[in-house]
Amino acid sequence: MSVNPPIRVLFVDDDTSYMAVAQHLLSKYQGTRFDILWKQDGRGALEVLEKNPEIDLILMDYHLPGHNGLEVTRQIREKNIDIPIIFLTSNRDFRLAIEAMKFGVEDYLVKDEAVDSVLPRTIVNILERVRLKKRIAERVKADLIAKNRTNAIKELIVTVCHEFNNPLAAIKISTDILLRQSLSPVERTLVEAMDRNVSLVEKEIVRLRDLDFDSPAPAEPSPRSSGEPGTAG
Repeated sequence: MSVNPPIRVLFVDDDTSYMAVAQHLLSKYQGTRFDILWKQDGRGALEVLEKNPEIDLILMDYHLPGHNGLEVTRQIREKNIDIPIIFLTSNRDFRLAIEAMKFGVEDYLVKDEAVDSVLPRTIVNILERVRLKKRIAERVKADLIAKNRTNAIKELIVTVCHEFNNPLAAIKISTDILLRQSLSPVERTLVEAMDRNVSLVEKEIVRLRDLDFDSPAPAEPSPRSSGEPGTAG
């Protein structure tokens, strides 16, 4: 039976009493294990992040020595560290929440309200939401690449068909003129064969030009559906 790996959390807060509370809340949450790294200021947090890119989530207090939580968050984003952040404050300040969201902070919690299972549940929910957003972004990117590739193929086909059509039309006119002339049986046979082959090439070009790239490819027939008798068990 597989065991889920622990969620690695960087806790940035100089309030030792709240740190103890948070550790207790996370330790008793059922079904999820948390590994916590604790730093009391932004400088220490940045050092940890540069050495530990496998951190899953950051809990960031606003009131920090030196630089406040917003400034530390800005520095993290400037280093292109795209780890989800939950902002922690001692009171509800919507202006601060808006500023935090500008730096891509995932959520905003008041410490006194993050009791019981609120904090660990918020962490788990945010990580699930971030993973979902990444999967959607990857799918959108893959769809865009596929669409661009299809458009490039279509443009190539249009160019190829155009390049073929002009000389084929000239050959077709020439064979029509030749077939009106007095030809020996061998010459007429050769010209008629050329005319038929040109017509076949024209039909293939039309088929190529009219290919529908938006329709799903037909499924491969299963071995039993090919009409061959099955073997007795």
